[in-house]
Amino acid sequence: MSLHLETVTELAPKIRAGEVTSEDLVKDCLTQIDATDGAIHAWKHLDEAHALAQAKALDDLRRAGRPMGPLHGIPVGIKDILDTADMPTGYGSPIHEGHQPDKDSTVVAKLREAGAVIMGKTVSTEFAFMTPGKTTNPHNPAHTPGGSSSGSAAAVAAGQVPLAVGSQTAGSVIRPAAFCGVFGLKPSQGMISRAGVLQTAKNLDQIGGFGRSLEDVALLVDAMTGFDAADAASYARAKPVLLDGCRAEAPVEPRFLWFDLPFDDQLADDARAGFGELREALGDQVESLALPDSLGNIIDHHRVIHHYEMRRHLADEFENSPNLLSEGMRDTLQKAEAVGDTDYADSLDAMKAAKSFFAELFNDYDAVLTPSAAGEAPPGLARTGDPIFCAMWTFCGLPCVTLPLLTGDRGLPIGVQLVAGLEEDDRLCRTAGWLLKFLDERTDDVATAD
Repeated sequence: MSLHLETVTELAPKIRAGEVTSEDLVKDCLTQIDATDGAIHAWKHLDEAHALAQAKALDDLRRAGRPMGPLHGIPVGIKDILDTADMPTGYGSPIHEGHQPDKDSTVVAKLREAGAVIMGKTVSTEFAFMTPGKTTNPHNPAHTPGGSSSGSAAAVAAGQVPLAVGSQTAGSVIRPAAFCGVFGLKPSQGMISRAGVLQTAKNLDQIGGFGRSLEDVALLVDAMTGFDAADAASYARAKPVLLDGCRAEAPVEPRFLWFDLPFDDQLADDARAGFGELREALGDQVESLALPDSLGNIIDHHRVIHHYEMRRHLADEFENSPNLLSEGMRDTLQKAEAVGDTDYADSLDAMKAAKSFFAELFNDYDAVLTPSAAGEAPPGLARTGDPIFCAMWTFCGLPCVTLPLLTGDRGLPIGVQLVAGLEEDDRLCRTAGWLLKFLDERTDDVATAD
């Protein structure tokens, strides 16, 4: 059986009906990991016996007629910055090697409640920032998988697990998903609790997920969503249901907006050509607009907030264990000391202004159509790529999804990113589903004509 290649929306009903066991699925995933991870290195911690024990326990619950959650028996990889009570959490740094949390992060607890098998911990860059871990791109091990959620994206792309969890402070879900050719989704800020997750920038850190289909990643995000008083960004009101959005029919053809961005010159030629063809296919449904001057410095403001807050959140590591930090991290934290309170306050004001602008904008458009990254995954493993095409959306807390729709000149994936209004995640999924169907129908029409 090749269960590891099936989607969660295919597997979950089979497990619930007893046609497939969670143990069978986990064994198949472990076989795939054994066959592929020698080159990919997606995992920081993997205990096969523990994964199988979880699966057997969930199978016993099903046989006993106990209630089952939406992810019952489904293996999920967890980025190694989310605390797990039964596995070490090292935050991508030798400073915390072997650290064992005493309780689960809220996300992990919610996944367990949904019935997931917590398969293991996936590789993160150092403190979810720039310095890469050991992971390579499954499409070509000489290329980066992206970061900082490197292992999560690679594990899903390689068929090692159907789902994985990541985090995004600039572009750490969307970019690696795009580079690895999978679906990545970062929901609206505040939908998923960050309690028990490494904090580097309280105003920017957000949680997201990876899957091999739009419905799969929506199902994962739905399972992680909910109010948590332990996270100041969490809000106590109803949340969008993303899976419902995926399965809803768009009442009218969606309207897309393409921004002419000040950093568009960084877009690779093959990516530019691919987006040109996509925009041509959508025709009048896409409107172009220059980014207002008032938003032109968003990337600078994002950097100010990120560095100011990271310097404070990692103060203990910087002051007590500087020799165990990478040179890049030490340099960044050293330079961050020069970011003053006034600059930080100005950037927070700019964040409020940008959020207000987009709150109005999405009254007229269903989604922004934009690159997920500058192009294919760059060659080499010393860097994880530039998050510049993601940072402004993270800055505003907007929901984003990347779809593996394009292929570059090297044969590597290029992601197409859609961004929607705050707390309109179901609308985002509905629009993304419409786009996938629209492109499938065009492909079928071309095949029929041929």
